[in-house]
Amino acid sequence: MTVTCPAEYIAIAERLADAARPIAQRYFRTGIAIEQKADNSPVTKADREIEAALREILAETCPDHIVIGEEMGGVPEGEGPLWVLDPIDGTKAFVAGMPVFGTLIAMAVEKRFVLGVIDQPISDERWLGVAGRATLFNGTEARVSGCDALDAARLFTTSPEYYARGELLDAFDRLCHQVLITRYGADCYAFGLLASGYADIVVEASMNLWDYAALVPVVTGAGGVMTDWLGNPLLAEGSANVVASASEELHVAVLRCLNK
Repeated sequence: MTVTCPAEYIAIAERLADAARPIAQRYFRTGIAIEQKADNSPVTKADREIEAALREILAETCPDHIVIGEEMGGVPEGEGPLWVLDPIDGTKAFVAGMPVFGTLIAMAVEKRFVLGVIDQPISDERWLGVAGRATLFNGTEARVSGCDALDAARLFTTSPEYYARGELLDAFDRLCHQVLITRYGADCYAFGLLASGYADIVVEASMNLWDYAALVPVVTGAGGVMTDWLGNPLLAEGSANVVASASEELHVAVLRCLNK
């Protein structure tokens, strides 16, 4: 069954991204204070201020929709429209002055992701993915590279520190030895690069729902493939180990390597 996204929700998502931009820009490279959350991940005033602003817009425009976000929580209940927010994906990059973080905005209907936005406010870059449509990068159609071989592939991951010692790290190491190059530290920006043809594989471990929800429509709408490490579809249900690839053939090879 195909689940679509009404045009008014696309406009709301763009409005949300527009609202987040000036807040991120105002705090970027200002020496903003860094706090540690209970899980030892960093958070700043910018993270919280952006999410509050986005929730205010959604309360005005979609008062009956469920909203969950990294900083203010929520539970993905029911089959109705669900908004998933990550105000600053890549807070470590943000506080280090690296413009590879992004605001992530997603909508799911019946647990399937129908809308996703990756917005990079410093470089003025925005990827918009909508179910049944081609992904747009700053208004122009984006397309994956189509790479179909591991030995020609450019692999991204945020950091090996997110792979617990053991099977996950061993699997990632196997993949690193099969690809052309491996790059680190791009957070959500790597998925945008994949959608635009500049990366071929992105692998991440233990992503939360708000980390990957917006990425799925962006990658798939650009012709890519995105699943968990076992090849299962990503749904609005919880955390997952995630793989995105520039072609079906490459994706099969990545999964085979990870699951040896």
